[in-house]
Amino acid sequence: MQRIFIAFLICLGFVLPATAQAWWQDDWHYRKQISVDTTPQGAAINETLGRTALLVRLHTGNFTFDGVKEDGSDLRFVAADDKTVFNHQIESFDPLMGMALIWVDVPVITGGQRQDFWMYYGNQKAPATGNGQLTFDTNFTALYHFDGANGTPPKDTTAYGNTAQSATGASIDGVMGRALQFSGQPLLLPGSPSLQHNAGSAFTFSAWLRLDQANGEQVVLARREGANNLLLGLNQGMPFVEIDGQRAVSTQPLNPGQWQHLALTAEGSKVSLYVNGRETASLAVAMPAFNSVMAIGADLPSETAGTYQPFTGAIDELRLSKVARPAAQLLADANSQGAESKLVAYGVDEEQSGYGFGSLGFLLNAVPVDAWVIIAVLVLMMFQSWVIMIRKNRMVSRLSAANEAFREQFAKVGTRLEMFADDQDLAQRLQHSSLWRLYQVAVKEIRTRREQGADTSSVSAATIEAIRCSMDGVRTRENQALSSKLSTLSNAIAGGPYIGLLGTVLGIMVVFLGTAMAGDVNINAIAPGMAAALLATAMGLFVAIPALFGYNRLITRNKEVSADMRVFVDEFITRLAEMHGESQSSESAHRRGNHTHASVPA
Repeated sequence: MQRIFIAFLICLGFVLPATAQAWWQDDWHYRKQISVDTTPQGAAINETLGRTALLVRLHTGNFTFDGVKEDGSDLRFVAADDKTVFNHQIESFDPLMGMALIWVDVPVITGGQRQDFWMYYGNQKAPATGNGQLTFDTNFTALYHFDGANGTPPKDTTAYGNTAQSATGASIDGVMGRALQFSGQPLLLPGSPSLQHNAGSAFTFSAWLRLDQANGEQVVLARREGANNLLLGLNQGMPFVEIDGQRAVSTQPLNPGQWQHLALTAEGSKVSLYVNGRETASLAVAMPAFNSVMAIGADLPSETAGTYQPFTGAIDELRLSKVARPAAQLLADANSQGAESKLVAYGVDEEQSGYGFGSLGFLLNAVPVDAWVIIAVLVLMMFQSWVIMIRKNRMVSRLSAANEAFREQFAKVGTRLEMFADDQDLAQRLQHSSLWRLYQVAVKEIRTRREQGADTSSVSAATIEAIRCSMDGVRTRENQALSSKLSTLSNAIAGGPYIGLLGTVLGIMVVFLGTAMAGDVNINAIAPGMAAALLATAMGLFVAIPALFGYNRLITRNKEVSADMRVFVDEFITRLAEMHGESQSSESAHRRGNHTHASVPA
């Protein structure tokens, strides 16, 4: 039994710390687990992605904003090995409003798997390390978050410094952070060396668009140089790409009023169009050469410029690359950057703990006071049941060992039933034996009758029955001692789950009441309270399950000891009856002999 409990505690020791891995650095007091989920339950991406700038979107539903610096400069993102630190860029961080957008440079995203990394925070002395030039790979030639002040030219995040040549439109709320609302004027990007394009070279354009009106042919991107023309636009809401007069039209439209992801890739003699990460059209033509400026949201001056309308809507997260981004990466962008990300999942906030409780510590912090009262009662029941099981197991073990030793000695008795009655050394060794106590009471009954003048060489059936009754009385008391405290274990088995269930019901009532009063039905807001409420039921089962196994084990061992005592009583009485039978037979033979002599005549 003790070995079972030790093994149980060892297993428990492995389970609890498993919720948390080694802490990266002691200067950071908190961390949060973040998972990249490419399984079918997540983003359903089977291909392995290379280096990816992943959007971490924090809000009050998945992050408490407690303990972190006001500007988020103490944020660090560490791989699952607790050593590798990822580069990151903070696009926005507002703890007062409870919102933040951070881009994290993940070296590799494996397809069809779930991989974790950690966000550490809670170090008031930590310097700011966010850097967009390090976070995004060097194949990005221009990248605009549109997070600048209203009326200023959008700033390029990359190291190429392709800041827009003009300030157009107004800054509005976008699909992530801020976006640019177009009002008929193009956003001009410079014809810098990094944005020049050689004939047949690779190219990628991607952006989030919110179309206001699906009227006519609207221009999203335009680049013209001599006879070379590139247009990316919308015809009655249907995306199209046109190169030197050749056009391919998407099979999927952009719905007005909705944020949707639009991308264009060119590699070799193929140009592809993507809507929400899925290829919807392609054109078998190579991209021409361009050295001129690029227009976003309206056409450039040309002979055909008047036939195209400016884009009416907003654009967010505009990206240009000198490579053709893989389809899987575009799909990952569409899945991770939208308002409902399927690629990124968030764990609970963990506080640094010397006991390695990790997320369990966060769970304990969410437990309300009324549930703590229930848990405290269950903890007392748990320790009480464990103490009883350990003590009873030790007692039965000592008793069984002493009974075995007595059995070895009693095998030498034969017909001398009182052989060991006066052996003090043996009595000291067998003080825990229930069979020794049965033996002592039987010998005491025999000697009591002898001291009262009875002839113990001839024991009547009534006397044997009286001795048996005395031994049965001792056996009953021994059984009572074995069964004592077992009712407490029975109460723990039956009552523990019910008490835990009471705590869970009370906790869930409080959670739903608070949700109703706050009017917040976000699952991330109520999940910690629900989990904390269920902790009471888990605690009740934690009380009942060990008690159940311990109770059954003790009952089995008690039955074995009780059977040994019953067998010994029968054996002792049988031996006593055997001596009584021999004495009666000798007396009868003696009487028959006397009668014969008396009948012979002199």
